[in-house]
Amino acid sequence: MRVQFIPLCISFLAMWSSCQSPKTKDLPSKPNIVFIMSDDHAYQAISAYDQGLTSTPNIDRIAQEGMLFSNACVTNSICAPSRAVILTGKHSHLNGKIDNHFPFDTNQITFPQILNDNGYQTAMFGKLHFGNNPKGFDQFKILPGQGHYYNPDFITKHEGKINVEGYVTDIITDMTLDWLKEEREEDKPFMLMYLHKAPHREWLPAERHYKEFMQKTFAEPETLFDDYENRGTAAKTAEMNLLTHMNWAGDSKIPPEVMDALAIKENSNWDKNAYTHTVGRQTDAQREAWDKIYDPMIEEFKKNYPNMSDKELMQWRYQRYMQDYLGSIAAIDDGVGRVMDYLDENGLAENTIVVYTSDQGFYLGEHGWFDKRFIYNESFKTPLMMRWPGVIAAGTKNSQMVQNLDFAQTLLEVAGIDAPTDMQGESLVPLMQGQTEDFRDAVYYHYYEYPSVHMVKRHYAIVTEEYKLVHFYYDVDEWELYDRKNDKHEMNNVIADPAYAETVSRLKKELDAMRIKYKDSPELDKKYVDLYLEKIKR
Repeated sequence: MRVQFIPLCISFLAMWSSCQSPKTKDLPSKPNIVFIMSDDHAYQAISAYDQGLTSTPNIDRIAQEGMLFSNACVTNSICAPSRAVILTGKHSHLNGKIDNHFPFDTNQITFPQILNDNGYQTAMFGKLHFGNNPKGFDQFKILPGQGHYYNPDFITKHEGKINVEGYVTDIITDMTLDWLKEEREEDKPFMLMYLHKAPHREWLPAERHYKEFMQKTFAEPETLFDDYENRGTAAKTAEMNLLTHMNWAGDSKIPPEVMDALAIKENSNWDKNAYTHTVGRQTDAQREAWDKIYDPMIEEFKKNYPNMSDKELMQWRYQRYMQDYLGSIAAIDDGVGRVMDYLDENGLAENTIVVYTSDQGFYLGEHGWFDKRFIYNESFKTPLMMRWPGVIAAGTKNSQMVQNLDFAQTLLEVAGIDAPTDMQGESLVPLMQGQTEDFRDAVYYHYYEYPSVHMVKRHYAIVTEEYKLVHFYYDVDEWELYDRKNDKHEMNNVIADPAYAETVSRLKKELDAMRIKYKDSPELDKKYVDLYLEKIKR
């Protein structure tokens, strides 16, 4: 009797415990939600993750007062598809937004719509990147497409298209704070999406920051001069090298007339136009301030360029890249600080969950690259920090495999709302409370936009904390395996190493099962290839 009684008690206790689900135990009722997202913000460029490049004290506050996720990642490392995954809680092949070319299916239900239908006041300010009329928002002011750094246009819900003079990051922050002060209904919970354009290409910092960052020099990444010796075709043929593919005018800010004088050829058909449409958008006063700082750099470059080696040019381009990229991030940090201060000073912090993330990671010279798209760490991993006083213990960290796929379910559970059954993510609420058992141990990734700019081949993959198994397909059939614990820079593809044969076999089976779980398939791969090729031919 006694031998039987113990497991029965354990079984009963387990059943009782599951009925008393820890996921929602003691959660505040309908807290406010502030969802902050930047564009192409590399985790390496946040000092809470890496103090080697820059300082972001206000963004760091979210981690210091909450939780930092060290293994947060995306399902598809490219802007608009990532945003569609976040809004719908579904992988790209199901929400239909597989790349930046295909339109977003507006019949998809998004988590802001669900929140709005359940009593939340909702607002969005900044960069959506697709669509001009986001559903489920009581108020929005969004940039058309990529938007502009200086004197941007906005599409608004109530005023039509407007133009605002100033610097885009500051304007988005002002709009966000104005809504909190003037339009927020105090008797309703709110969900506020505060979405930055920065630090998306082409990088133009605010005046106060380019004056500072143009004087700085940054440490080069260890892999700046990577030759891809132990990698496959995809890494060797990608077109995102700082020296040979980054635009001279639009990116490095060498004016078109200087390029002509030095006989420098454009690296793309939008190189010079990008400079004209970005720097050229400034007012006379803004341009005068800009030229005062950038002209000395241009003059020095004109003098040195004829005698610079390829190595010296690569190093010069890296410094120019970091000065503008990190300078653009400094304004985001300023803005986040202003919003956090407002929440703290107005009694909102205690009942508000604050999320900071990016739509994906970004290369900051690692492997000689800029941009994203690949499943390699710098573009696959994304920053994620959350603050929720009373629920998330301050200064905590989590290393589990969380994904942007999880945001919709997480924020719906935070609000006490059941998620639709067709959403594919997992709620992060248990992790916020320190309950790390029974969470996924692997994630699925699929990138589609090829052939296209940067020429990163189509690939899908399974990633665990220990390994990354990747299949490149369409015009190649190549597999790669990386040991994430012992090869932090992902320099060695060990797919053919006999020591990893058992791991490869196991992960291939798990990848097949994962594709079935998420309703992806070879038939869908072919469908999207055919649709894409048909589209780009037109």
